[in-house]
Amino acid sequence: MYICDLYEYELKYSCQRFSNNSNPEFTDQEILTIYLFTGSCQNYYQIKDIHSFTDEYMRSWFPKLPSYQTFSYRLNLLSEVFRNLGENLISSFRPLDCDLGISLTDSLPIITSAGRNRTGKVAQQITDKGFCSTKNMYYFGIKLHALAFHRKGTIPFPEKLIFTPAGENDLVVSKQFWGETLTNRTVFADKAYSDKEFFNEAEAARNLKIHTPVKAVKGESELIRQREKTYDELYSTAVSKVRQPIESFFN
Repeated sequence: MYICDLYEYELKYSCQRFSNNSNPEFTDQEILTIYLFTGSCQNYYQIKDIHSFTDEYMRSWFPKLPSYQTFSYRLNLLSEVFRNLGENLISSFRPLDCDLGISLTDSLPIITSAGRNRTGKVAQQITDKGFCSTKNMYYFGIKLHALAFHRKGTIPFPEKLIFTPAGENDLVVSKQFWGETLTNRTVFADKAYSDKEFFNEAEAARNLKIHTPVKAVKGESELIRQREKTYDELYSTAVSKVRQPIESFFN
């Protein structure tokens, strides 16, 4: 019922048909319901498995279920619907314990082909060659970029999710998709998001602060890196000890 209501209110405009088959017997709402139900309740994620389960156990609920080929084709046509549905679910079911003033951002590689000299053959329209510094490997694939609200004692809750080719720089993506719109926010990120000049301007104009680790100097010895790390930790501890009595005084 939730899918049907949301489809009539908003989602149908993302998959409007302008042909003689604009009102198929097997509706888009049924396709969305089958896909989401079998994934969340039955743990089926392959389209073939989803169709087989529906055909064997839920045929009485969906008597007009088409063949696997037609079901897969119709499902792929709803890609834009799933994007809008995801945005709606994220905004509608945000937990109450989300800290709206603190966010975290990072990217995750989705690998379709690993190796420096390999050429990716899967989804070539949206994939690209990239390098994952965490895994220290070259790969073909895409990146999942996430901006998430901080939640105390548990994993963050996503605010924005974006897929890009693997070759896209994390900092460029963050500037393009949310760096210009965030206001009154403190963001924690890794070294890839370090751009002092840009975020100094953002802090002055939109009260947007971003905290990243200090970038290591290329060729710097491990001993000096550890000294700088220790210095940063001591400095942060000293600053917090100074701030506490001052903040308590004004509070």
